[in-house]
Amino acid sequence: MNKPLILVVEDDAAVRNLMVTTLKTNEYRYLVATNGESAILEASSHNPDIVLLDLGLPDVDGVQVIEKIRTWSNMPIIVISARSEDTDKIEALDAGADDYLTKPFSVEELLARLRVTQRRLSFMTAEMLAASSVFVNGKLRVDYAGGCAYMNDHELHLTPIEYKLLCLLSKNVGKVLTHTFLTQNIWGRSWENDIASLRVFMATLRKKLETEPDSPQYIQTHIGVGYRMMKVE
Repeated sequence: MNKPLILVVEDDAAVRNLMVTTLKTNEYRYLVATNGESAILEASSHNPDIVLLDLGLPDVDGVQVIEKIRTWSNMPIIVISARSEDTDKIEALDAGADDYLTKPFSVEELLARLRVTQRRLSFMTAEMLAASSVFVNGKLRVDYAGGCAYMNDHELHLTPIEYKLLCLLSKNVGKVLTHTFLTQNIWGRSWENDIASLRVFMATLRKKLETEPDSPQYIQTHIGVGYRMMKVE
C-alpha cells in the first residue's frame, strides 16, 4: 500500500530540508511549496493526503491558506509553526487545521503526528468502503458497483467522461472541486484545452440531471474555480 502523499509548505530551507529528509527516509511521497500561492496550487492540482503547513509564509499568512483549502477540501492539515501562543493555535484550528506542532520539533514527534493522521484517514476510508456502494441525492441515484446512474428511477445514458465526472462530484458532495483537480482526475493533466472540454462535458451532464437548467439543483458552478454537487433533500 502506498504511503500518503504529503504536501510540505515551508519557506525556511533548513526546516524544509529536515522535513523532506524525514519523509524520504520513511518512504513517504511528498510535494514541496515555499509560499502560500504555490501551496494552494499544489493542493488543488495533486489533492495530497496530508498538508504540513508553516504559518509564517512570505506572501500570505498560513491561516489564509487553510481557509482557502477549506473552501473545497477536507484534506488533513497539520500546522508546524514557531508561533506558540494559544491565540495563534486557536486561530489556526478554528480556520480548519487538524493539528498543531510547535517549532522546534523532534523528528519522532512529527512522525507520530503523521501516524495518528494516517490512522484517522484509514478509519475514514474503511467507513466509506463499508458504507453502501449506492449514492442517493434527491432523485439522483448512482450505483458505483454497477457503473450506472438513475434519475427518478430512469437510467441516465451517460458517456464515460460524464459518468466519471458524476462519480467525482458525488463522492465529494458539498465540496468545491477545482478545474485543475477535475481535469487531472479525468485526463491526467490540466491544460487550457482540458478546462474548455470540462465545461462542455459539465454542460451535457447538467442537461441530463437538471429539470430546470437555469435553476440547477445538483451541480453548482463556482466561476473561475470549479464545480460542486449540492446536497438535495
